[in-house]
Amino acid sequence: MAKIIGGFAVSHTPTIAFAHDAKKFDDPVWAPIFRGFEPVKEWLAREKPDVIFYVYNDHMTSFFTHYSHFALGVGEEYEPADEGGGQRDLPAIKGDPELAQHIANCLVADEFDLAYWQGMGLDHGAFSPLSVLFEHEAGWPVKIVPLQCGVLQQPIPKAKRFWDFGKSLRRAIQSYPKDIKVVIAGTGGLSHQVHGEGCGFNNPEWDEQFMELLTNDPESLTDKTVVELAKLGGWEGAEVVMWLLMRGALSPKVNKLHQSYFLPSMTAIATMLFEDQGDATPPAESDEALRERSVRELKGAEELAGTYPFTIDRAVKAFRINHFLHNLIEPAFRARFVEDQEGLFADSDLTDEEKELIRSKNWIGMIHYGVIFFMLEKMAAVLGIGNIDVYAAFKGLSVPDFQKTRNAAITYSVAGKK
Repeated sequence: MAKIIGGFAVSHTPTIAFAHDAKKFDDPVWAPIFRGFEPVKEWLAREKPDVIFYVYNDHMTSFFTHYSHFALGVGEEYEPADEGGGQRDLPAIKGDPELAQHIANCLVADEFDLAYWQGMGLDHGAFSPLSVLFEHEAGWPVKIVPLQCGVLQQPIPKAKRFWDFGKSLRRAIQSYPKDIKVVIAGTGGLSHQVHGEGCGFNNPEWDEQFMELLTNDPESLTDKTVVELAKLGGWEGAEVVMWLLMRGALSPKVNKLHQSYFLPSMTAIATMLFEDQGDATPPAESDEALRERSVRELKGAEELAGTYPFTIDRAVKAFRINHFLHNLIEPAFRARFVEDQEGLFADSDLTDEEKELIRSKNWIGMIHYGVIFFMLEKMAAVLGIGNIDVYAAFKGLSVPDFQKTRNAAITYSVAGKK
């Protein structure tokens, strides 16, 4: 079974990334950052976790037009996001879609509403600390399952919701049947405010108190409102609810191995490292019962003839081709799709199999592969083909024969001006 071996909390300010990339390791102004991170880095190198479940918030970079409360990364890998000045010179980090699928099943069974994402970059909320915590020049030694928490656009979930999420996450990971070591990371904070006339606010006394409570009495923090946290730690400092989520995923009693605090300028940069002490009493629900409950809603789906639910594993497998077809909503892309399809294929990351599925208009083959129907609907519209033609192809019928199975012989598509 999977085992949670510990957790760490770290600030994720871009200051950390700047100091790293500018090689300020021995600069007396910047060196305290690295000294604070070093014990966490050494522990990770020694313990060699297989996966980091990484709790962070995106800073309106990859998440802008859609800003979810809890968005679980399910992809095979994640690149650094371009935040305005180009991507950082970092390799992509591998994801763990299978673990993400299991966590999603369990959390949704516990009535948490999740969004799922892949194919978008991780901004400084993720890569700023990670680049200091791991040697990565030859590739990252660990996989990641990122959880983007929407803490910037109000209203957001209550602090207790983050705590409860952590508790549910713990049981999800513990019930995962593979023998892997997992570390929970909570990021953000500590006290800071980066906007308005309140810009520059810090509160070291509160930061110290918060870290003490997080260690020994974390549930006392769960009744604080966003405004109460903002009064104590600045508006953006209220993102410490993500530390609370991490702490909820650990055992009630933890061994605090390390704590550091440094306030160079705008943001209090802190680190904490906890060793999980295990559960004193067994959970009320067994791992087997939790796994069974987590898949209850989809049990029997495989028996529905000709039906292919768009699950996380299918979405990950078919991400390239779905993403390619989704680009047909862009006028220039769809014009080239019609006029220079082979050239477009050559510039894509599609496999030969995926190219042939599109080239041959193998509608049912694409469904079998993992393409969601609504991408096929877009492709058909671009090619001047009606939805009815696609439906008929699914059934292996001519359009006239398929129309005979309907109450009216109509045709339509999602094409707009075409």
